[in-house]
Amino acid sequence: MAATSPADLAALAATDVAVPIPKAQLYAALQSPPFAYVPGTFNTRDIGRQQQQQQNAQTTSDGNSSSVDGIRPGYAFRSGGFLLGPGLSDDAKAVLTRRLGITKIFDFRSVEEHTAQPDPSVPGIENVWTPAVELEAVVEVRDFVDGGGEKGYEAMYLDVLRLYGANLKVLLEHVRDEPAKGFLFHCTAGRDRTGVVAGLLMALAGAAADDIAHDYLLSRIGTEPAREQLIAFALKGSGAAGPDAPGFHNLISLRGACWAAFVAAVDREYGGFEGYVRHTLGFSAEDVAVIKKNLVEG
Repeated sequence: MAATSPADLAALAATDVAVPIPKAQLYAALQSPPFAYVPGTFNTRDIGRQQQQQQNAQTTSDGNSSSVDGIRPGYAFRSGGFLLGPGLSDDAKAVLTRRLGITKIFDFRSVEEHTAQPDPSVPGIENVWTPAVELEAVVEVRDFVDGGGEKGYEAMYLDVLRLYGANLKVLLEHVRDEPAKGFLFHCTAGRDRTGVVAGLLMALAGAAADDIAHDYLLSRIGTEPAREQLIAFALKGSGAAGPDAPGFHNLISLRGACWAAFVAAVDREYGGFEGYVRHTLGFSAEDVAVIKKNLVEG
């Protein structure tokens, strides 16, 4: 089966969340880079893959590849949570450790989520979870009523930076100190908290804004296998009276404008993602330089 092109992935990611993605198109997309199939997970992908695809496609007049910034492939992976069941199969564990080269899994879930379903034990992989600094912020569906929900997303994603700073610091220390050891990070859907982490890492690596937004929007495809469960999860967590409640459709949708609103807020409040890493997480300029190098070059 031919791989789904980046342009076709982008078009498929624009599918309204209320409409199921046709199974044939979904299967083809999930078998295409940057997605990585790991039995027992969903929304798993290499956040360096799309930059590598573009680098391969861009050549200079003399036939040499031109330089495209971004995370090197095969180092940083994002995912949704591990599906309920008897645990990961031996095949799934082999994919994580041997094919993807994962050595650490960073869990960005709340205390309640993590306690209810801890990450599976996989030989050769260290599970890393740090409790959020305070109780998870309450998502109010009314905050998502106006426009496409930009204000609600801006506030929700800024809360990720505020609540999960300790988790982010541990992950960035791994990047600084262990450039040869691949890692995976996840939350429950692998969409919002995970999307913020991916955006921060990609921004530090110098990825283009359009590439970062594209990665963010691909979660519309990656979460499709668990779409009904995640809609139910959002209903419960937001306190919405039902799926037709004002603002709920915006809450469960993914839009580039919402990501852009968040990035603008990070620029205003922190001076960008690098400012957040420097002045909130406490990394030195030298640390950040090493982190950038390790993300891009290894």
